Amino acid sequence: MHPFTKVVAGICDEDVSTLVLEPDEQAPARARRFVAERFAAWEVTDDHNGQVIVSELVTNALLHGEGPIVLRVFRDERDSLPTIEVWDGGAGRPVVRQESLTAIGGRGLLMVAALALDWGTRPLVEGGKLTWAKCGL
Repeated sequence: MHPFTKVVAGICDEDVSTLVLEPDEQAPARARRFVAERFAAWEVTDDHNGQVIVSELVTNALLHGEGPIVLRVFRDERDSLPTIEVWDGGAGRPVVRQESLTAIGGRGLLMVAALALDWGTRPLVEGGKLTWAKCGL
């Protein structure tokens, strides 16, 4: 391990891939490509769930957050599972809405909850929030 590499909460920072996204309509597509490239580097052959999850989390940050969107993708050292984190500067916290057959939107976090092995959100000390999801292999 490089002497400047830290291990924090089970994450080795030399294995973390980070992408800063402008909050525009291209952000979800760029995030999907980024996850696909990272999963391919890890030889994860099925990246579908990871791409859906990152698309939904980045779209939420785009629609409900503020400022640039920071995407981090890494393998958790505790279980080697891919984990996706999305940070934004918005104060609100993501909320899973009840399923509605008539609503046009509002299903993103339902999909994340269904596809991810685990997920959650937390406020950041410096402001904003982080939403994360752990993907299966």
